[in-house]
Amino acid sequence: MSTFAKRERLLLADLLETSGPDAPTLCEGWRTRELAAHVVVRERRPDAAGGILIKQLASRLDKVMEEFTDKPYEELIQLIRTGPPRFSPFQLKQIDEASNIIEFYVHTEDVRRAQPEWSPRELDPVFQDALWSRLERTARLMGRGSPTGLVLRRPDGRTAVAHRGTPVVTVTGEPSELLLFLYGRQSAAKVGLDGDEDAIAKVHEAKQLGI
Repeated sequence: MSTFAKRERLLLADLLETSGPDAPTLCEGWRTRELAAHVVVRERRPDAAGGILIKQLASRLDKVMEEFTDKPYEELIQLIRTGPPRFSPFQLKQIDEASNIIEFYVHTEDVRRAQPEWSPRELDPVFQDALWSRLERTARLMGRGSPTGLVLRRPDGRTAVAHRGTPVVTVTGEPSELLLFLYGRQSAAKVGLDGDEDAIAKVHEAKQLGI
C-alpha cells in the first residue's frame, strides 16, 4: 500500500524534474539543484547529514553537498525517486512515514510556492490529520526560537503550543499551512495571525523558526 511519504516523494521528484535544475525555491540560497542534492544527501549520506543539526559536522556536510550538487541533475532526481539504499532505516515503512512525510511535503511546497503563480493544493482530511499528528510532536522543537508565545490552531479549534511566553500569537490554518509557517516559511503560508500587532510582526519575520 502506498504511504503518504511515498506519495510526497514521487510528487517532489516529478516537480523537480519538470522545474529543471535552476528554478527558484523558498530555501534561501538554494535553487532546485541544491534542494535535490540536499534530499539525496540526507537519505544516502548519514555520515554527512548530521551536519544539518550539528554545527561541528557542518563543514563535512558542505563538502558532501558540493559533491552531490555537481552530479548530473537527472541522476539526483532518479535517486530521489527510487528512494534510500537497501539497508537504510528509511526503507522501513514506519521510519519512512515518521521521518519523510514532513520532509517531502515541505520541500515540494518550497518548489511550488517559489513560482509567481501558485495555488494551495487540495489535501484530503486524512493527510491533514497525519500532518497535524507530526506537527503536535515537533511543535515545541520547531517553535523554540519564537520571539513570543506561539499557539497553533486548526479551523476546528484544536491547538498545539509551539512556544510558551507572552505576549501570545495564535496562528490559525490547516495543518499543512501551520506546518509551513512553523518550519520558517511564514511568508508563503496561508494562515491567520491573532495577537498584539508588534508581536505578530516579530513572529512573521522571525528567522529562528524551524531548524
